[in-house]
Amino acid sequence: MERKSVHIWKELRHHLPFSVLSVSIGLMFVGIFTVITEMLGVFDISPYSEELFHIFHPVHMLFSAIATTAMFWQHERRVFKAVVIGFVGSVGICGISDIIIPYISGFLLGAHMQLHICIVEHPHLILPFVFLGILMGFLAPGTLEKQEGVIFSHSLHVLVSAIASILYLISYGVTGWIHRIGIVLIYMVLAVVIPCCTSDIVFPLLFTKEEK
Repeated sequence: MERKSVHIWKELRHHLPFSVLSVSIGLMFVGIFTVITEMLGVFDISPYSEELFHIFHPVHMLFSAIATTAMFWQHERRVFKAVVIGFVGSVGICGISDIIIPYISGFLLGAHMQLHICIVEHPHLILPFVFLGILMGFLAPGTLEKQEGVIFSHSLHVLVSAIASILYLISYGVTGWIHRIGIVLIYMVLAVVIPCCTSDIVFPLLFTKEEK
């Protein structure tokens, strides 16, 4: 168990700087989208951001399922267990990243947030991405053996997650977020880094067999 804890900490230490960088880039992308829509005279951007959320959130589930399944499959080759780990790690843990933490963050920012859980309300949008991601996760370890490949895939996952989380904020309650971008950055780092690092690294490794 001690060796596993050391391995988990090593993986987290390598990924955290890239995760924070991805969150910052996500803030810039959504900020550009917000400014452009306001320049076009569209001040209620929630309908448009909601549509974008329903693109980035399923794609986030795809990346999450790939990363979680691949991390587990790289250490233990049990198909059914890998499918369960990939499903729970993507839908469960990263659903917290895109929805639950942004929902709570919106209330802390003083907004009246609307709770919208896509897997419940739009399962047909989520499940194809999740199961395709799990399938790709079985193939991914062979192409992500190098540390650079793992970091790139995780950073891309975090970037998509950051954009999805911010889009949820502005779609379901928060307005004028750019003027509070500092505190939004803190909330989004917490919303993205903790769940995504957990689903990509900690969660699958916790359920692998101890190395001899």
